[in-house]
Amino acid sequence: MLRLTNTLTKTKDVFVPIDPANVRMYVCGPTVYDFAHIGNARPVIVFDLLFRVLRHIYGTDHVTYVRNITDVEDKISGRARRDFPDLPLNEAIARVTATTERQFHEDVAALGVLTPEDVNLPGARVAMIEPRATEHIGEMRRLIERLVEAGHAYVAEDHVLFHVPSMPDYGSLSGRPLDEMEAGARVDVAPYKRSPLDFVLWKPSGADQPGWASPAGIEPAGRPGWHIECSAMSWKHLGETFDIHAGGIDLIFPHHENEVAQSRCCFGTSVMANVWLHNGFLQVEGEKMSKSLGNFVTIREVLRDWPGAVVRFNMLRSHYRQPIDWTLRGLEESDKVLSGWLMRDDLENGGDDFAPSVIEALSDDLNTPKAIAALHALDRAGDAPRLGASLRAFGFHRYERPRLPVTIDEARIADLIDRRLVARNAKDWAESDRIRDELKAMGIVLKDNKNGTTSWEYARN
Repeated sequence: MLRLTNTLTKTKDVFVPIDPANVRMYVCGPTVYDFAHIGNARPVIVFDLLFRVLRHIYGTDHVTYVRNITDVEDKISGRARRDFPDLPLNEAIARVTATTERQFHEDVAALGVLTPEDVNLPGARVAMIEPRATEHIGEMRRLIERLVEAGHAYVAEDHVLFHVPSMPDYGSLSGRPLDEMEAGARVDVAPYKRSPLDFVLWKPSGADQPGWASPAGIEPAGRPGWHIECSAMSWKHLGETFDIHAGGIDLIFPHHENEVAQSRCCFGTSVMANVWLHNGFLQVEGEKMSKSLGNFVTIREVLRDWPGAVVRFNMLRSHYRQPIDWTLRGLEESDKVLSGWLMRDDLENGGDDFAPSVIEALSDDLNTPKAIAALHALDRAGDAPRLGASLRAFGFHRYERPRLPVTIDEARIADLIDRRLVARNAKDWAESDRIRDELKAMGIVLKDNKNGTTSWEYARN
């Protein structure tokens, strides 16, 4: 019996799917404009494990998992203009999103995360979907027009905005009273808003931004707001209501709260998803991860120093709802434990399913610390087949010391080095450091020579 802590009800309840023959889960995925950081890995790993647990309980043919790709966002446009200034904007954006999506897939595959290629087998139903936002502009327009027709949204200065006061119980997910939110929102309020809390569903696009035909009779081309993207993709692939919506705790407000508002008001439903799950924050060595503190770490950087199985194990040693402190000591401890298990030769012949004690722990709100204790008990009992099977079911299929391969684009490296030199000559140290960090993430170490030139070499493991 699976029990989950629901952010919506603030209680831990027995999970009862709408349709046991098709359990449906949506998780907010990456915005593809740069390398994903280690904090982004937490929901990907945690909810990959939940997907595995659901497949164990309900059957591999009875679970649908949607994890989206956000490929339209102003940060993507800015990156495209910066990296490919000589290309038409749409082509530049396509280059950026294709590259960063590939990088994301490489990184999470190294973490043992299931992919559509792993689970969508020939002749079987589709179990995992990874939709891109730009493929669902039509669905977004339809949702927006329905909201306008129902009086929950309005057009103002070529924007479409959701009118928050039209939904009396707005704030029920985050637990924020409407009057408190309104008082806190009265800073720099756009003059065309009817209420300070109203949020954008659609906005006009300038010449340096991607655009599509706008909804609700608006003439200029425009682009969607962030929140409507997930409402559209979840509706398309999971329906008007579904079982589980998950993501990081930082998404509860405003992103998930606004998703709820859009979807419920569009379809007239009492819920968007029955169960809302949120993983806790991640810190690095006791501090909030920040570029200004110098502790901003990408998944790619971590994978150059540690096997993906160790990164996954270290992430799961903490309960998903609790904060996690990402430390070198923790990684070293995870490495010692996991290598002691996975490098043994007697773990085969046990299949790849959870032992009863392990699935019992995971069925208690995905209690991974308790499940790992059950793995230790299997080890102490000498039950190698069940230990091996449970490790494989957890996603720990291999323990590889070779680091993640990196494709080197020498022309790209030369271009970045030239840009860094321009920045240094202009005393733009922030841009110079940013380019050095970008090259470091690619596995390239720079050396500034006395003659004013810069040379590079591959990073050593």
